[in-house]
Amino acid sequence: MGYPTVERACMQLIETIPKLKPRAVDAHKGDFGKVLIIAGSMGMSGAAALAGRSALRAGAGLVRVTTPKSVLPIVASIEPSFTTIPLPEDTSGRISAKAINAILDAIGENDAVAFGPGVGVSGALISVLETLLQQDNLRLLVDADGLNNLASIKNWPVELKARLILTPHPGEMKRLWSGLFREPLPAERQEQAAQLAQRTKTTVALKGAGTVVSDGRKVYVNKTGNPGMATAGSGDVLTGVIVALMGQGLSNFDATVLGVYIHGLAGDIAAEKVGQVSLIATDIIEALGEAFMRN
Repeated sequence: MGYPTVERACMQLIETIPKLKPRAVDAHKGDFGKVLIIAGSMGMSGAAALAGRSALRAGAGLVRVTTPKSVLPIVASIEPSFTTIPLPEDTSGRISAKAINAILDAIGENDAVAFGPGVGVSGALISVLETLLQQDNLRLLVDADGLNNLASIKNWPVELKARLILTPHPGEMKRLWSGLFREPLPAERQEQAAQLAQRTKTTVALKGAGTVVSDGRKVYVNKTGNPGMATAGSGDVLTGVIVALMGQGLSNFDATVLGVYIHGLAGDIAAEKVGQVSLIATDIIEALGEAFMRN
C-alpha cells in the first residue's frame, strides 16, 4: 500500500484550548456521554480502574469498564461509580476471541470507546481490534497495549472505518511507524505526529514532554505537565480523560487537545501538593476537578 506524504504547508498550529459547554440545569447523565473502556488483564486490573476513574472525573455521565471476568471483581472494588461488564478470557487472564460479541453489544450502547490499557498482546486481541476498526463511524481511542496489537496488523488503515484516536508514547510510535512505512521515522516530533495522522486519517497524540496532537491538518503542542508524570498509570488516566471528552460531544481533535492539556494541568496541580518525586497516577485523577475549574 502507498501512503501520501504529509502536506506541511497545510499545517495549522493551534494554541487555543477547547472548552466544554456549560451544563444545563435540567441535564441528566445521558447528556454527558456514555463511554466504554475495554481494558485490563490478570495482573493489570489497575490500568482498567485508572482509566474508568479518570473518565468519571473528566465528566462522563456513564462509564462502563469491560474486562476479563476473573479481573472484574478487583476492578469493580476500586471504584463503585462505574459499571462493569465481564468478558471471556484465555488461560493467561487476557480477553479472548470469544468476547467479541459481548464487546459489539456493548459498543452499540455507548458514544465513545477506549481500547488497550493493560489488555496485553495476543492473536485474539488483534482479532478483537480488527473488528473494532471495521465498525462504521465508531469513535475509538486506542492506547497502550492496544497500540502494540495494532502495530501487528498489516495495512490496517485500508480497512479502517472507525473514527480513530491514537495516543502513542515514543516507543509505540516507532512500532506503529515501522509496521506501516518503509522510510525512517522523521526525527522531529511534530512531523512524526502530523505524518502518521495524515497518512492514516486519524488523530494522533504523541505523548512525552510537549505532547503533540495532530489530525493531519492541525497541530497542537502541549505546554502543561511535568517530569513527575512519568509514572505508571499516567497514560491510563489520559485515556480516560480523552474518551470522556469524546463522549461529551467534542470532536476527536478537540477532545484530544483538551484532554492532554487538562491531564498535564492536573499533573502540575498534583505536583504542587505532593512534589514531582512522590506523584502517582491517582494524584492526577484527584487533581482533575481543580484542573477543569482553572481552564
